[in-house]
Parts: sequence; structure tokens; C-alpha cells
Amino acid sequence: MATINLKKLRLVINSTIDGANQDLRKRINQELHQHPETAYEEVFAHDTITKFLEDQGFNVKRSTYGLATSFEAEIGSSGRLVAICAEYDALPEIGHACGHNLIATSSIAAFLGAAAALKDSGASGRLRLIGTPAEEGGGGKVKLIDAGAFSDVAAAIMAHPMCKHQLSGESDTYAGLAAMKMIASHKFRTEFRGKTAHAANEPWNGVNALDAAVAAYSSVGLLRQQIRPDERIHAVIEVGGTVPNIIPDYARMNWNVRSPTIAGADRLLDRVKANIEAAATATGCKLNYINAPTYSNMTANKALCTAYVSEMESIGERVLLWRDKPITASTDMGNVSHAVPSFHGAFAIPAAPEVSLHSPKFAAAAGTDEAHEVCLKCAKGMAMVAVRVLLDDELASKARNDFEINHDW
Repeated sequence: MATINLKKLRLVINSTIDGANQDLRKRINQELHQHPETAYEEVFAHDTITKFLEDQGFNVKRSTYGLATSFEAEIGSSGRLVAICAEYDALPEIGHACGHNLIATSSIAAFLGAAAALKDSGASGRLRLIGTPAEEGGGGKVKLIDAGAFSDVAAAIMAHPMCKHQLSGESDTYAGLAAMKMIASHKFRTEFRGKTAHAANEPWNGVNALDAAVAAYSSVGLLRQQIRPDERIHAVIEVGGTVPNIIPDYARMNWNVRSPTIAGADRLLDRVKANIEAAATATGCKLNYINAPTYSNMTANKALCTAYVSEMESIGERVLLWRDKPITASTDMGNVSHAVPSFHGAFAIPAAPEVSLHSPKFAAAAGTDEAHEVCLKCAKGMAMVAVRVLLDDELASKARNDFEINHDW
């Protein structure tokens, strides 16, 4: 550790990110915020980011790992490999209400800073920026794991914006959270198929698919009374008919079933499915499940989180190391955390106390210059963690040990 000049690395990282501030704000953050795209449709984001990276002199691979809107930029040819994950998909109708424009900006900034520091150090090491589409329900990282994007990775790194009041009971005193643990989620759709008929003239000849959807929704609503406080079930009816005088022969629902662990989510899923299947039976409809990638619970790596808190302190930012209870939300970064040592922190952006994630007001907050400045501070901390994993054998070993032995920290 004595041969690593941390002070110099910080200076290189901070000056690199500060120097790229306005380019990142105008060419990445604002552009993505103004052009929101949903899962696997992030064509504008993909092209905008890859062009930006190419203009910085990086070799960029487009449409990587079999995904049209994924990309990869990498430097170095030997040594340990650190992956920085960039998300950039948005939500239907309400845009960047989860702040993925800020995630992309902070991850790209961290990559720029870490790349400059690694080059300045003259040491071996590989740094990879991975464009990870479709976090909002599409499981992009799950597919990237299966395709080998995280093979041989010593650490995977990213962070997510949040409102201050969501961090802790002492939210006003912290600028972020290092160990952003989250819960597991099963994601799937159900299709109910019945039979059309004239709803007034011969309703007895119809089989009402909408009735099945309504029955499933209602019975699962009653089930919520008997689930644990840290479990969640959500559903919407996506398709339920066209006009009231035709009995609907098709209905489709979209479901999330969440619990702190995969084992708990599996048990809850069985209970939910019992209600769904009972609704199909009661209405005489045929039932089909359309499964999406399951999101594992996000675990935290103590060594990486501790390093991040220390690095943020070096630039005057107080970050909470961990909190007792996981955040009751889910991410496909959770799957990455079960594959390789991972850091998934949170940075607090300015927002009024009533503002919540996945709302138009949070989308507005994510587009402010103040939020941009906050995400770049986070990027400096992430860049230093990345470089330290590459150059510091002790930290890399601790991160691996925590992944293998202290995984439930």
C-alpha cells in the first residue's frame, strides 16, 4: 500500500472529472434526460454515450453481448478487471423518474477519472465501462451476466440517486449511502384467455377474461394483509378489453412479487400464484405465465463500501456506511452482487420532502444542475474505489473475501 500515492490519484481523478463537468452535463446528462427511452429501446442513449466516449479517445464496442442497446469500453490489457455499470433506461410516460440519466453520468465520469488515474500510475489493470440497458423490469444485467460481461471481474461498481429522506432517519446529515441493500423481485405477466360474446344479448356464451384479472387482483389485495412488512406485491391490468358490450376474451396483467431474499420471494410467489390460478379456475379462463428475469436481492460488500465512505470523506462528503433494513425496491444489480464483489451506493439529490422515486417530481429533480453536481461527487468516490481495487492487493483481497465469506453483511 505504501507504493500507492492515493493523494496523487485523487488529484488526477478530481481534475479529470471537473474538467469533463460541462461536457458531461450537456452531452450526457441533459441529452438523456430530455430523450427518455424505455427498456431495450435506448437507441438514442446508446448512440449518444458511445459517440461521447469515442470523442474522448476510447475504443468502444456497440451492441455488445447480443443486446442492441448495450455497449462496452475498456482500457488495459493485463491485471485485475473492474467493471463500472451505466444505466440509462427510463420509465414509461414519466421519463427519468428513477434518475438513470444521473446513473449514466456518474458512471461515465467515474470511468473517465479512473482511466486517467490508471494511465498516470503506469500500473497494470483493466477498467471496463458496461452499458447496461433495461434495468426497469427488463433484466439487462441478468442477460449480460449470462453472456459473460462480468467474467473475471474483481469488482462491479455503480450508484443510484435518491431523495435525502429515503436514506436514513438522520437523512439531513448524510450526502449518500454506501451499502444500498435492496430486496429480491419476481417479475412476470399473466394472460387470461376466455371467449367473446355479446355482453347484453348472450352473456352466458362468453368467458370473461377481465373478470379473471379483476378476481386475481382483488384476491391478491386481500393476501397483502397477511404478508410481512418488508414484502411487496404489485400488479396492473395492461389489457382488459375494448368496449363494454363485448365480453373480453383476453386480459393481461403485469406483476412484481418482492421479498428480502430469493427464498422468501419464492415462498410469496407460490401464495400469489395460488390466488391467480384460483381466479382463472373460478372464471373458466385459461391461464398462461410470461416470466421475466428474476432480480436477486442486492447485497453489500463491506470492503468496497468502507473504501467508498473513506474516499467521499476525502472530498468533504459524509456518507452513511449502511442501514439496518434494506430498501424495499429491487435492481438487476442484485444479480451482479451474487456473481462478483459489487458496490451499489446511493447519492442524495435535492428534492422536496414529499418527492418520491418513480414520480414526475423526481424526474424533474433528476434534471437539475444541482443533481448533476451531486452525481459527479459520487463519481469521484467510485473512481477512487475502482482504482484502489486495481492497484491495492489488500483491498481486492478483502473485497473477494467479503463476497465469499461475509456476503450477508
